[in-house]
Amino acid sequence: MALTARTTHTLTALVVLATLTLLGDPAHADTDPSAPPGSVTTSPPPEVDANSPGLKLADGATLAPAKVLDIKSVVEDLGGEERREDTNSDVTFALQAEVLFPKDSSKLNPDARSRIQAIADEIKAQNATTVRVFGFTDNLGSYAHGLTLSKKRAEAVHDQLAAALGSTDITFEVRGYSEDYPIADNTSEQGRRKNRRVEVTFPRGASSGAPSGTQS
Repeated sequence: MALTARTTHTLTALVVLATLTLLGDPAHADTDPSAPPGSVTTSPPPEVDANSPGLKLADGATLAPAKVLDIKSVVEDLGGEERREDTNSDVTFALQAEVLFPKDSSKLNPDARSRIQAIADEIKAQNATTVRVFGFTDNLGSYAHGLTLSKKRAEAVHDQLAAALGSTDITFEVRGYSEDYPIADNTSEQGRRKNRRVEVTFPRGASSGAPSGTQS
């Protein structure tokens, strides 16, 4: 059967379209197929006019006072039994209850004394005159029981600290918070162990000028 002129034009168009499909779009021939569209650009960075009025202070304006950011350093031993936090203003030691007391007890075990002595030495090195001793429990048992236990444990650490420091020029703040202020998830034993703790906090590197005495 003879091809008409109309059929010939149609075949020619199909051949051209197939050729373009095989060769690809020349404008995108060098594009990396692994790079998402729009993620790569070859445009040069914009030029910035250093003399632009928008980059200068207005007449009479002054820079805000310099601000020192509070940087926190946290060091924890491998077992998580003891943690030290340092900020620009304070030092905090957190000791897990298991390294200080028998279970459900507020009587210090023999190993606790050396740990508390190390904290006392740091209090002396920082010349601190105010010390906060706070006790915490996990969320097992009643809140009231935790409140009593955490307070008694804080008091036990306070008594040992006071003896180690041997100074009447330090003011203590001693409190028990039961299960309040957890630092870990109470749904796991690992988290509850971290929450059962006594924290000792004092100012860093300077005397606070607080009056002498002990309060609980």
